[in-house]
Amino acid sequence: MINTFECSFLVWPLTGSMNSARFFHKASILVNGNILVVGGTPDGSYIALSSVEVYNPSTGLWTTTSNMNTARMLHTQVTLVNGNVLVAGGTSDGRSALSSVEAYNISTGLWTTTGNMNTARYHHTASMLANGNILVAGGISDGGTGLSSADVYNPSTGFWTTTGTMNTARYSHTASIMTNGYVLVAGGTTDGSTPLSSAEVYNPSTGLWITIGTMSTARYFHTASVLANGNILVAGGTTDGFTALSSAEVYNPSTGLWTTIGTMSTARLLHTQVTLKNGNTLVTGGTAGGSTALSSAEVYDPSTGLWTTIGIMSIARFYHTVSILANGNVFVVGGSPDFISALNSAEVYG
Repeated sequence: MINTFECSFLVWPLTGSMNSARFFHKASILVNGNILVVGGTPDGSYIALSSVEVYNPSTGLWTTTSNMNTARMLHTQVTLVNGNVLVAGGTSDGRSALSSVEAYNISTGLWTTTGNMNTARYHHTASMLANGNILVAGGISDGGTGLSSADVYNPSTGFWTTTGTMNTARYSHTASIMTNGYVLVAGGTTDGSTPLSSAEVYNPSTGLWITIGTMSTARYFHTASVLANGNILVAGGTTDGFTALSSAEVYNPSTGLWTTIGTMSTARLLHTQVTLKNGNTLVTGGTAGGSTALSSAEVYDPSTGLWTTIGIMSIARFYHTVSILANGNVFVVGGSPDFISALNSAEVYG
């Protein structure tokens, strides 16, 4: 069931624009509350950027910082326990996968290469484990085939260790850290055309993957986030790479079961999803299919099971990033309106 309303104070004001337009980029919150935006591509050529910039929420301004050693997009990006930011893999040209890894030092503003992953990959996921190590899983190899392999990075040594392989090769999946420290991966695709409904859980203690109940709907290019009660909400995506889904479902770790919930008001893929400080979940933008971006946004309330449409974004976008600022406001930046051009605009909701 959908509850739709219009409210004048639910607005998305634009803030300062990035120096470089980009999509397929990543964004991380730094320990000082600033936002680090890394890599991506400036247009439909799918040639990656090495440029990096930092957004200061207090001033609304962007500052260019040092470039990465390797231009990349479709990589992963995680803030480490020490506050530095680790980027891994990706692709520089949309075809060849990267195994290279580098870390951004927040004190110096410089990038340092660290140990390569054992397997080059892009369209993968990265998750911080309870001990501070980083798990990367799945993705695409040079041949365009989905991967089942997984690697673990130890920030103390700078080395990667191969861990247990997933039961199903997948990319364009989601990875969520559960309250017990396990990592849930769900959906994705193995070949770019066949969606997966399967899900599995990684046990950091054993390094093994355990298959769990399948989702009600196979999907990729979807989103996932952990709710306040520890359940995982999965929303949208596609079954064929073109047609968007409005369906959503919730995984309960206590029962190991998936439950279908109310559908979103707008079917979407390539959108963003984030759990707000009040416990609700916000999804923004994406595309309903084809190459036209959406400006709509909606919120899921776990207490009612309802989706509520909210004020539209100032600019329609997909393949953008979303971050929660220190004050609880939502920050979206970049993306593309059409797969051909990139956006440098940023906006804030709250």
